[in-house]
Formats: sequence, structure tokens, C-alpha cells
Amino acid sequence: MNKEYLIKKWLADELTEVEKKAFEELDDYDFHIKMLQGAKQFKAPDTYDVEGLDEVYSKHHTQKQNTTKRIGLNNSWLRIAATVIVILGITSLLFLSKDTVVNTSIGEKIAINLPDGSEVMLNSMSSLSYNKNRWDKIRKVNLEGEAFFKVSKGNRFDVVTPFGNITVLGTQFNVKNRENYFEVTCFEGLVSVSKENNGYTKNIPAGSSFKVVNDVISFEKNLNSFPSWTTNKSSFKSVPFKEVIEEFRRQYDVTFSFDNIDLQRIFTGGFVHNSLQDGLNSITLPLDLSYTIDTSNHITIQKLKK
Repeated sequence: MNKEYLIKKWLADELTEVEKKAFEELDDYDFHIKMLQGAKQFKAPDTYDVEGLDEVYSKHHTQKQNTTKRIGLNNSWLRIAATVIVILGITSLLFLSKDTVVNTSIGEKIAINLPDGSEVMLNSMSSLSYNKNRWDKIRKVNLEGEAFFKVSKGNRFDVVTPFGNITVLGTQFNVKNRENYFEVTCFEGLVSVSKENNGYTKNIPAGSSFKVVNDVISFEKNLNSFPSWTTNKSSFKSVPFKEVIEEFRRQYDVTFSFDNIDLQRIFTGGFVHNSLQDGLNSITLPLDLSYTIDTSNHITIQKLKK
């Protein structure tokens, strides 16, 4: 008889006498009887305890929640850490990229000391910006208006203007960048003016001026040792009268009107910054012009009556 058939019948207590005899005659009867008796004594319950199952599910759910909380807590810390890192990164970037900006108003002049000891005198109605946090790597300023520079020796020093860039190593020079007027005067050393958009480069030695007025380039000698405006006087050599008027407006809080005056007429001379009437006399008399001033500091310039 089949061994498996006999074992199943024995476990169910359904062996016939013939089958029982056949089962007892199995070669491994003694081994099976011990194992099968142990198995036979184990009786599983017919049904599971529902309450116990709920407890199992409850424990499992609680364990899962605890695990989720631990993971969530870890994720929260990770998110906080990531946020802090991002904020610090952005803050550092903003800190490093933030420029120092200096502006001057009408008639105002400001002395500026740069991080390397270089000195700048900023003329009225001008703006200068630079990054002091990167100064040890990049010595660069952005200029709109006019400024006189005394640059300490060191690495390359750049002055960036809307017209072009001025590059030096250590020298004294003046940069004037106004509407339709650009001038660089070198008082000591050597400066280089370049325009990146067309590859133009011009070296300017000490005692020379590079000037661009209404897109006309000129190169002139200059025997002065410093710009006159730093001592409260504006000087001009062969410039349109319009540029003189514009500079006058920057030094005095006035407005102008003109009675049949040619503003493109060439002017050589200057005016002081501390006396309105003296200044007006200096720019009108050489051109045979006269002026009147009303109570609101509006100035009318006309031809001198003879």
C-alpha cells in the first residue's frame, strides 16, 4: 500500500486492521511513529481569535506609525538642514555679490577710501560702486560721472564706464563720463582705455588726455598735476558751451534758459564752485554773453547788449 495513504489514514484514525498491519510493517515505522505522534498531539484551533487578530493589526499599525514618525522626523530634520544650507548659500551669495554704492548730489564731492588703500574723489552728480568682499581678487569699480583716482600699486585695477574700460596698475588719473562726453586724463603712470565691443584700445601716458566729445576723438597734452574740480573749480579746453552749462548745473542748483545762444560754440576757461555770480561771469563774459537771475535761481543767458 502507498506509504502516504497509510500515514494520512493513521493521522485520521481511519486505518482498517489490514491497513494497520501494513502501516506497522513499514521499514521506518519506528521513526514515523515518534514524529507522527508528536504531530498528531498538536491540534490547531478551528478558528482564530478575532480580538487577538485586531490586536495584531493594531500593533502592526502602531509600529508602522512609529516607523513613519521616525522617518518623518528624520525627513523634517533633513528638510530643515537643507533649508538652512540653501538660506546660508543664498545669503553668502548675496553678501559676496553686494556692491558698495556711493552717490553724490548737486554740488557735493565725496572722498572714498577703497579696501587696498586706493583713493577716489567723486565729483558732483556721480555714482561709484565696487565689491569690497572680492576686492582682494578683483580690483574693479563702476563709474558714472566723474572721479579722480589715486590707485595703490598692485594687481590690475579697472574702472568700468558706459563708454569703455580704463585699466591701470598703480597711478593717478581722472575719468569724466557724461552724456556725449568722455575724457580720461593721466597725471602719473600709464592708463589704457578700451572698448570691448570694437576692440579699440588706447594707451594714455602721464601728462596726456584722451577725449571723446559727440563721438569725435582727440588726444591732448595736459600739464596739470591734478584735476581742477578737486579744488572747487571746473576747467575746460575747447569744449562745446553746452558741456560747460551741464557742469555748471551739477555744481549749482540752478536752471537755465537761452535767448538765441549757440550751445555748440567752443569754450576754453572755467568757473568756481563757491560763488554763483563769479561763476556765471566766468562763463558768459569770454563769449560776450550776459545773464539774469530770478528769485527761483532760474538763469537766462542772452547776448551781451552793446
